[in-house]
Amino acid sequence: MSDDAGAVGTLASGTRIGQFVSVGVVGFVFDIATSTALREAGVFPELAAFIGIEVAVVVMFLLNDRVTFAEEGLAGLAPTLRRLAKSNVVRAGGIAVQLVVFTVLFRVVALPLSLWDVDLWFVVSRAGGIGAGMVVNYVAESVFTWRVLE
Repeated sequence: MSDDAGAVGTLASGTRIGQFVSVGVVGFVFDIATSTALREAGVFPELAAFIGIEVAVVVMFLLNDRVTFAEEGLAGLAPTLRRLAKSNVVRAGGIAVQLVVFTVLFRVVALPLSLWDVDLWFVVSRAGGIGAGMVVNYVAESVFTWRVLE
């Protein structure tokens, strides 16, 4: 097997992808709950989305560090904090993708959808952005934060 095939196999690991997606579901819940609560409290939609994303990033990092990529990287507080900082930098691309997709859906498509005075289109738009950013984040986190190809 070539090195490229090994790298693709490492990234395409069903177990690792399953763990990453499971952690992503937890992050999704934190993100949607945080951003929707802030939006309903009157916070500007893109700022509410960004804060929700950051809360989810920290939660998902901690879970991924302990579960999905537990066998990768050095133990200890300093290496963990370095990985957290790197994770935030690495996820910048996924965050940008999330915010762009969210903004296009929320501002351009802008369907009226609400239930019990909650703007459900905001939630749907956030979910669309999260889904798009997830693919970017999985590859970037695998390669740069936890260095699974080394």
